[in-house]
This record gives sequence, C-alpha cells and structure tokens, in this order.
Amino acid sequence: MRTCFATVAALGAAVLITLPSLAAATQSQTPIAAASVPPVVPSKPQINLNTATIDQLETLPGIGRKTAERIIEHRTKIGSFKRIEELMNVKGIGEKSFLKLKPLVVVPPPKTDKAPGD
Repeated sequence: MRTCFATVAALGAAVLITLPSLAAATQSQTPIAAASVPPVVPSKPQINLNTATIDQLETLPGIGRKTAERIIEHRTKIGSFKRIEELMNVKGIGEKSFLKLKPLVVVPPPKTDKAPGD
C-alpha cells in the first residue's frame, strides 16, 4: 500500500513539475497562432435582402435570374424578410445554398418610429 502511495505521489509531483512548463509553452504559442489567422470578412459588402434588385441578387453564388425573381416575389407577397433564414422558404434555395449565402446577405432590424425612451 505504501509503495502504491509513494508511486502515486511521485507521479503527481512529476505532473505538477511539467504542467507549468507546458502552460508557458502554450502561452508563448497562442499569440503567434492567433495573429496568423486572418478574420473572415466578406470581400463584397453584404446585400440587403429587403432592398436588393434582381441584378444585385444575381451576383450571389448560385443565384440566377429565376431564383432572384423568386426572392423578389417572396418579398412582395410575404413582406420584408425578418431573418435571413427565411431565404430557405424561397423555391430553389435549400440548406446548402443558404449556408453559402449566409455571410453575403443581411436583413437589418426594422426601423421604429418611436424615440428612444418612449
């Protein structure tokens, strides 16, 4: 029993000794790794789904004339998009297409007529 306890104690001490050096190595690598990864920024400005024209919508990947017309038709019939996920309600836009479009489109929050604090 004493031998097991001594072995466990020795292993615990070894772990405690190696952990600070491991933490120091990790800390020194973190800023370098973080600095080398550029942020994901769309190369073009995002397209507002509620104001975009057919020509603007056609610049999106996988959106042709017919799908652009369907987006405008959906917007006209249903009203303004409230969330970009509603784009999947348009015929021809499934989950895969939506995931490609998601960083490229925007639906701004609705404007209110009330003044702040009213």
